[in-house]
Parts: sequence; structure tokens; C-alpha cells
Amino acid sequence: MFVVYWFSALTDHGDTEDTEVAQRTTCDIVAVMQRESETLQLPDGSRVELRPVSEEDDQFLLSVYASTRKEELAQVEWAEGQREMFLRWQFDLQRSEYSSRFPDAAYHVIVVDGSPAGRIWVGTDDEQIRLLDIALLPEFQNRGVGTVLLHRLIEQAEQARKALRHMVFVLNNNADRFYERLGFVVIEDLGAYKHMEWRAEK
Repeated sequence: MFVVYWFSALTDHGDTEDTEVAQRTTCDIVAVMQRESETLQLPDGSRVELRPVSEEDDQFLLSVYASTRKEELAQVEWAEGQREMFLRWQFDLQRSEYSSRFPDAAYHVIVVDGSPAGRIWVGTDDEQIRLLDIALLPEFQNRGVGTVLLHRLIEQAEQARKALRHMVFVLNNNADRFYERLGFVVIEDLGAYKHMEWRAEK
């Protein structure tokens, strides 16, 4: 059994910030996310950089997406070329959905020590920072990359006085526990997904 999805539930929760402050902080966050590059440090000394996505990254980004669904799609016998067509269809639908909901979203390739390692999509609106998607190739997982990137988003959310939200796919093993350790709580259970939120203590 596999799931056809490109889900990015965008249910609103919480109080709306003052309009002027919200608009200003939204612009600030987008500006930060759209910088040419940013460098973060891992505990082992490795460097993590965020590079804006370009057209040349298309095949790499598709391979990252495919890696996130490898186990799920391995349960199905595919005719020649069907799996690749399905993945492209789902990948394009997901990106289209994100773009329609957050037209000013920031799309970055995650680079670790100079090597493309994954992707991170982040959108904002008047009351939230939305982690639309984050994914790493298997060889770059369990090195603290996701943790440093989430801490960075948490800092931005705290400074902007906004919630940080993410939709966790329940078949993604241990993902919900990862976010819980960072202070996220489940605000909505949608069956195949858990809508999780980090919010600064008042």
C-alpha cells in the first residue's frame, strides 16, 4: 500500500499578530531565507550551507524526493518507467501546491561540506513560519543537520513572535519524536499526518 499525496495542510491556529508588525517580520524572514548563502556549523565541525534552488538542481531535488518515498514505493511492482513518471508527477504537484499557498516561499538546497545533501522549503505568512518540507539524502542523515536547521528556524520564529509549524507524515519513522524533542506539540491529528507546532512560551 502506498499513498498518493502532496499534502501541505495550512490550517490556521493561534492569535493573529498586529498587522504592521506581522507584515514587517514576514518580510524580514523572507529576506533572511532568500540570502545567497548561509553557513551553519555541525558539532563535528562540518559546514552546512543553504543555497537558493536553481533550474540546474531539478534532477537532484527529484532524487531527494524519491529517497523519501523509497521504502513506500518498493512495496509496488512497477512497469518500466512508471515509477519515475509517478515520482515526477508527485514531485511537481507538491511544489505547485506549496507555491500556490506560499508564493514567496524560500527554496534551498542543503549543502554539507560542499556536497548537495538535501532540500528545505520554508514559507511565511502573517502568523506563522511554515516548514513546508525538509529532506536529506540517507548518507547525510543522523549527523545533526536537521537539528541545526530547525534551531535556526526556531530562533527566527521567536524573534518574529510567530508559530513555527510543520506537517509530519506518520509513516516517516520517528519524525514526530524528533520534533517533540525540539519542543513541538501536536495541534491536529489528520490521520496520515500530524500537524505540529513550536511556539515561544509567553
